[in-house]
Formats: sequence, structure tokens, C-alpha cells
Amino acid sequence: MTRIYLIRHAEAEGNLYRRVQGWYDSRVTENGLRQIAALEGRFREIHLDAVYASDLRRTQCTAQAVTGPKNLTLRIDPGLREIGLGVYEDLSFGDMEYHHPDSQGVFATCSPLWDPEGGETFDQVCRRITAAFFRIAAAHPEQTVAVFSHGTAIRCLQASLRGKHPSQVPELGQCENTAVSCYDIKGSQFRILFENDASHLPPEIATLARQKEAWKRDGDPLHVWFRPLDMDRDAQVYCEARQEAWQSIHGSLAGFDGPAFLTEAREHWQWDRRAVQRVLWGEKSIGILHLATLKHVQEAVGYIPFLYLIPDYRRRGVGVQLIGQAVSTYRAMGRRRLRLHCAPNNEVAQRFYKRYGFVKAGQEPGARLPLDVLEKEI
Repeated sequence: MTRIYLIRHAEAEGNLYRRVQGWYDSRVTENGLRQIAALEGRFREIHLDAVYASDLRRTQCTAQAVTGPKNLTLRIDPGLREIGLGVYEDLSFGDMEYHHPDSQGVFATCSPLWDPEGGETFDQVCRRITAAFFRIAAAHPEQTVAVFSHGTAIRCLQASLRGKHPSQVPELGQCENTAVSCYDIKGSQFRILFENDASHLPPEIATLARQKEAWKRDGDPLHVWFRPLDMDRDAQVYCEARQEAWQSIHGSLAGFDGPAFLTEAREHWQWDRRAVQRVLWGEKSIGILHLATLKHVQEAVGYIPFLYLIPDYRRRGVGVQLIGQAVSTYRAMGRRRLRLHCAPNNEVAQRFYKRYGFVKAGQEPGARLPLDVLEKEI
């Protein structure tokens, strides 16, 4: 008999930034690292003979909860990877909701109609991960194995073990990050000991619990998408955003140089039309994301000159989606860090950036006072 502990990866960027992630190779978040530490504690007294993970970074990082402490080699099995989402990989949830609502509905119901270009059907995932599950068990008779996989793939396996059709996967509910399931397997026979247990996570670091609490407090989540801002036609939109942000931070417009900000933004936009983006919730424009894509190239740094939301949409889980868009854009360009400036006395912004992994890397002169240089690895 083989015992398998099946574990979902820790919170990853897609969970945080509200982006589609299947085969997209996202990182584990700061909160995900805390979940991994809790998982390590859970397995401290559990003997393991082998550890497997998918070929994606987020499962391999999570597996460090057991490989390091138990001095075990991590074995990679692509059969354990997440469902392939093809042309939809790394789109924001807001982009899916606005531009691809029919496809989103088909995916959410695990419909047989789901068959994206470059991706996988649910039936293919069920067959793939079930084969991997029994293949790993057969390779480790009379041993105990930890297997790290992904949310949808795990639900597909659990449906398959129950003899359910892939379209019945939604009946199994959501699986928390780092949740653990346990099975005993002998040949083609198996016994379910428990499934989707995340009792090792306190509520303050459990992804689903934190999301539900935020939705209860702030209302349903707002998922945004991004569209280039035409700096010839809509420069005033940018200027007004810069002015409101300055007023909000400094309490007055003393020292505000609107023409200089506009000149900088227009130059970046002329180099690269992605540089200045509208933030949209449905049809409504609610913010600006300004990227300087041709700056700091030699340092492999992605610089963010300006990140803005109109006041009514702050503290509603939207700001982190702008960080996610910047990460997605700059990572595809080969950048390894994000950089931005923040006033030392802007306590709200300082807390926000710290929460999402930015650390102070220095100081530079500003118009009114020195500005903190904050950076984050991507």
C-alpha cells in the first residue's frame, strides 16, 4: 500500500493579482511563503519517502516545506501541472469578464465546450493527472509520498476518483492554498482518508478566508482590465489624475509641475504605446498605470512612474491588480525587479507597497522632499 499526501501549491501571483494562471509560471506571494512555513510545521512529524511536484515554479517552491527539512530530492512530473488555459493565460480576471464572458462561463462550469486554443479540455486534465497519481503510487509501494499540484488539477483528480464526469468538478468546491488530501493506494484500489484540509493555516493567512472577509467588508471584488491611453487625445485625463494624486498626498498643489509630468508621460508613450494605460472596470475608467518601459533596461528593472486610482475605488482590492499588470508587462520583457518612488510621509502608500513585497532600496531627490526608492523582485 502507498500513502499519498496531495497538496495544493501556496498562494501564487494569480490568486493575488486576480489573473488567469494555468501553465503561466507565476511566483508564490509573500503570504504564500507564510503558508509554506505553516505547512512545514504540519509535516514536521510525518515521515515521507519521496516528494513530487509539477514542472511549474509555484508547486516546486511549496514543496520546499518538506524537501529541505527532510533532506529529500524533489522529483518533477509534468503530469501534475495545472490545466492549460491556452490563449487566456495571464489575462486579468477583468479582461476575461469584459472581453470573454462566454468563455469564462464555460470554464467556470467545467463544460465539455471548454477547449481553448493552445490549452486543454477538462477531460484531458482528468486523464492526465489521474494517470500521474497512480503512476507515482505504483513507483513507491509501501512508501509515503508527498505530491504537489494545482487547484483545478486536484479537483479534476478528485472527480475522477469518484467516477464523476468532468462537468461535475464544480460540485467539489474550492481547494484552499496548501490544503492537504490523503489517500491510500494499492494497485487500482484506493481509500480516501481526508481531502482539502487546511487546518494548519490560521485565518489571517488562508487565501480563501482572507478573500471572503475582504468581500464581506468591502463588497464584491472589482476585477479590472487595461487599455492604452491615447496621450494625443486624452492627455487631460492623465493631468487630472496627477493633480488629484499630488493634492491627496501633499494637501495642496504647491510644487506641482503638471507640464513636466505630462511631458515625461508623453515621451514614454511615444516610445511604447503600452507605457500609459487606463484602468477600467467594465466600461468605466477608474485609474491610470504609467510604465517607463525603456528606462533602466540595463539594470533589468521595470520602472513605474505613476500608479493611480480615483478615490472611490481605493481600498477595494484594485490597487494590487495594477501591480500585477506591471509584473506581467515587465516580466515578459525580461525585467527582474520593479522600482517606484514613494514619499516617506505617504503612510497609506508605504503600507500598501510593503504588503505586496516592496522594500526600500534607497532615496532620491524629489520636488518637495527626498523620495524613497522601493523595489520588488519579479
